[in-house]
Amino acid sequence: MNFKILFTTLLFGMSSILFSQEFVTGIQINEAVVLEAKKIALENRSSNCASDRLIEAKQLPFFDDFSTSNIFPNQSLWDGRSVFVNKDFPYMPVNIGAATFDAIDSTGNIYSTGSIAPFEADRLMTQNIRLDSIFIPVGRKLTPADSVYLSFFYQPQGVGDAPQLRDSLILEFSRYTGNLVYSHMDSITVISNIYLQNPGDTIRALDTLWAPASLGCNPLVFTIAYINIPWGDSVTVACDSVFVPEINWDRMWYSEGLSLEEFKVIYNRDMIQVMIPVIDTSYFIDEFRFRFRNYASLSNENYPASWRSNGDQWNIDYVYLNYNRSAGDTTYRALTFSQRAPSFLKNYEVMPYRQYRSSPSQNTSPSFHMYIANLDKIEHNTKYSYHVKQVEGNFEYDYLGGSCNLLPFYEAGFQKCEGCGTAHACPPVNSLFSLDYDRDTTSYIIKHYISDSSDQNSIVDSAIYNQGFYNYYAYDDGTPEVGWGVDGSAGAQVAYQFTLSMSDTLWGVQMYFNRTLNNANEFLFDLLVWSDNNGRPGEVIYRLDNQKVKWENGLYRFYPYMLSEPLTMAGVFYVGWEKHDPDNMNIGMDANNNKQDKIFYKTELDWFNASVPGALLIRPIVGSNLVLSTNELFPVNDNSSMKVFPNPTSQYFSISNQEIDNDPNAKLKIYNVYGLEMLNKTGVDSKVNISGFPAGIYIVRVVSKNKHYTAKLLIK
Repeated sequence: MNFKILFTTLLFGMSSILFSQEFVTGIQINEAVVLEAKKIALENRSSNCASDRLIEAKQLPFFDDFSTSNIFPNQSLWDGRSVFVNKDFPYMPVNIGAATFDAIDSTGNIYSTGSIAPFEADRLMTQNIRLDSIFIPVGRKLTPADSVYLSFFYQPQGVGDAPQLRDSLILEFSRYTGNLVYSHMDSITVISNIYLQNPGDTIRALDTLWAPASLGCNPLVFTIAYINIPWGDSVTVACDSVFVPEINWDRMWYSEGLSLEEFKVIYNRDMIQVMIPVIDTSYFIDEFRFRFRNYASLSNENYPASWRSNGDQWNIDYVYLNYNRSAGDTTYRALTFSQRAPSFLKNYEVMPYRQYRSSPSQNTSPSFHMYIANLDKIEHNTKYSYHVKQVEGNFEYDYLGGSCNLLPFYEAGFQKCEGCGTAHACPPVNSLFSLDYDRDTTSYIIKHYISDSSDQNSIVDSAIYNQGFYNYYAYDDGTPEVGWGVDGSAGAQVAYQFTLSMSDTLWGVQMYFNRTLNNANEFLFDLLVWSDNNGRPGEVIYRLDNQKVKWENGLYRFYPYMLSEPLTMAGVFYVGWEKHDPDNMNIGMDANNNKQDKIFYKTELDWFNASVPGALLIRPIVGSNLVLSTNELFPVNDNSSMKVFPNPTSQYFSISNQEIDNDPNAKLKIYNVYGLEMLNKTGVDSKVNISGFPAGIYIVRVVSKNKHYTAKLLIK
């Protein structure tokens, strides 16, 4: 069963009364993988290149810490794309980035072969490795006497779903048997003339076409034509059977499924390293491979479709194969950041710039936590610093944390927030962000660095965070690791708490619902806004009836639900919904940020806090002026003069620009402030009808004769 049911109960003696149920599920569709798979397929089609191009065998050492690749494994090292390389699902990994095994295939969807019984899911297989020889410093033959070891770190679950006991993660080595086995039938494309005597002849359907021996094919192989093929046309026929060396896969290691909590009880670590010696002489060849596989199982088919999801996750990291190693060779000359860099804001990942400016000290975190590890076997004198720079602005500053000795990770864990380590592991936010009152939005790039004090051959790691001030509040980082929902009768409510620094205007709510198979969670709901009642949702002050769970195209794009009339808000307020259906709507949840104290739900009379740690992907849209800068929404190469009038308007507008007026092929597009396309047409009418548009602020964009024109439009 791939979801957790958390019960809030009230006990009277021996009995229990069920008040509500929360559901946490894995994601059914990995949008990052879906988009990357489509991108690669498009690139392969446009370049007419083969995805299985020949790759030269890798020489030792073989190493991958998954820090430089994203979405899919590095194809110069690995063969295949079924595992997910990411920074979100591992929990306290060795470094930022790991390979996640789950029940989602290389297209981003649940495996079509998935079932409630364990099934083979992801594979991570190397390209060919030269385990027969080494070439540096002097070429020579490799043997078991060279003490070859493969090592890797692994953990079950991470921040995702725990693999069940019957699930497993397996490591296998390839072994050639010396036999040849049938692989496939090769084919060849020829001109039909070789089968015909003159231009008037035709190959008829059901004719037998023998493979042409003159072209190197097996003359005993034939193809049955299934259509008529005239003189001069091409025809593809079977040529010969292809046999390949038979490979057996030897199981070298495996782990049964268990939760991360159980794993930590057993090993007292978040990740452990496995050491596998390579001893058998049959592995010391020029085409050696190893692979990881996982077996997963889906939730019971009897559960509602909106609950069935991805799960049974494993993470691996720091895969290293080399000679002259030993069972105790478990350290690396490396300094690493473990977790993603954090927000400098006290409560939010993103907040409106206007709200920040009104109370910058209260909204800025005094300090933050960096998880720094020394993977070496010796102590290192380290230096930590960070640099903050405004995007398209002049504000920037540096923080220098000085030097501090960092003990090996195996001995002492991450850098401690004590003594000189405080300036590294728990540094202060050394300055408020700039207060630019002429900007509606802005953002900053924050780069963190850790290094040793060596003058030569120094070791360095870095982490980057984009601190955004836009027109919404976000507790989440934009990536849903799991889905969350409340089961129960229709009428169950979910409320999410936010706090304004100053009174402002609420325009709508952005929400990201996880996609499910066949859109099984496409339910109706009422969008609600509540006032505050001593830290819990109070009176419903706004209701937008009969909204539907919807999605935007693109990677984790939030869908905006706009209020029919903007609301003036102050202090604490809540946004959320009331369900029409008893089933789970499956809202996205960020498992890396915990704001469960801000999440409330009720199915009957009382409000309860969420029992699940995480942050919902729900973002209230706030601001007296919602417009993002046009340069931020749409980078343009020519923002030539264009006026729209009347402005504001409610029925229509016109464009004042002679070049556009004279171009019947001009492309007109209108976007709302979230980038959602509202209109797309060729040709600009003298009066553009916008009578059906909701009130709000829009971006009008025209492309005419390779020039780009952009203007803001207010619809009232």
